Amino acid sequence: MKRLLILLFCLPLTLLAQNAPLVVEGASPNLYLTHTVKSKENYYSIGRMYNISPKEIAPFNNLALEKGLSLNQVIKVPLTDVNFLQSGNAPSDEVLVPVYHIVKDKEGLYRIATNAKVALDNLKQWNNIKSDAVANGTHLIIGYLKVKPALSALSSMAKNKPADLAVTAPAVTKTEAPVVKAPEPVKKEAVIVKEPVATPPTVKKDLPPAVKEAEPVTQPVVVAGKNFNGGSFKANFDKQAKPNPASESGTGAVFRSNSGWQDGKYYCLHNTAAPGTIIKVTSSSTGKSIYAKVLDVIPDIKQNSGLIIRISNAAAQELGLGETKFDCTLNYSK
Repeated sequence: MKRLLILLFCLPLTLLAQNAPLVVEGASPNLYLTHTVKSKENYYSIGRMYNISPKEIAPFNNLALEKGLSLNQVIKVPLTDVNFLQSGNAPSDEVLVPVYHIVKDKEGLYRIATNAKVALDNLKQWNNIKSDAVANGTHLIIGYLKVKPALSALSSMAKNKPADLAVTAPAVTKTEAPVVKAPEPVKKEAVIVKEPVATPPTVKKDLPPAVKEAEPVTQPVVVAGKNFNGGSFKANFDKQAKPNPASESGTGAVFRSNSGWQDGKYYCLHNTAAPGTIIKVTSSSTGKSIYAKVLDVIPDIKQNSGLIIRISNAAAQELGLGETKFDCTLNYSK
């Protein structure tokens, strides 16, 4: 018993204190974790813990590798393709430790997914989220740190990663007309002139008229896809209806998403309506309407200047639009 207590006392503190969730900071592609240097730790031991070369840690912190580290110094540990995974599975000699983002005030799932460069559907699946709203302070898994169990105390926090969702937009297919081959040229043989030979007259037989092969008919182009008559959120729009609904007209745009292609769940970004609000979007050019749920605000960047809404590309297809800007009218309840 005494030997066991001595052994536990002598273990490095890093083995006893690495139970706190790993919280990511920064924005993709410059995501990183923070680490406070403990007694007897150096670039190499920290590199083994986080499965990354010391030669990457030092320059990431604007430090010189040869100068070493100080006790209680806080350094940034970069997340790269070597030690960070968001799709697929880890090699057989590595395990996956969840890496978390803490939700901030007025921060929606779409913005988090965009900053972390992770598919929105995978973000929901990893965190077992069914709704589109998430509470302030929630710890969300946005990826996994790859570590080697024999080298890293962090391996004790490893978890199995759910399989990636393979929902993609249906391919656009066309029924093409059969290819008509040009007739091969008839080879002319040399004519040999012979003396005429008397032959009995031939008896002509009445032959049936030649039957011409039917010409190929060009089939119309058929576009694969589903029409959900406005989308799955139409009923929710009717339930949210209130007197004097808001209405606005202007320019909309599209963002890419895996959602909506199979279930008609269309999403949008809007600066005024609260997350979860259902907005009826009517295209000025096609006259068609869809119903989209608000995920988040429109990011304040140059290419979004002047937009009143962004809708998912599945919603744009049902409106009969491409992925360019379009004029529209919005209706929703505040």
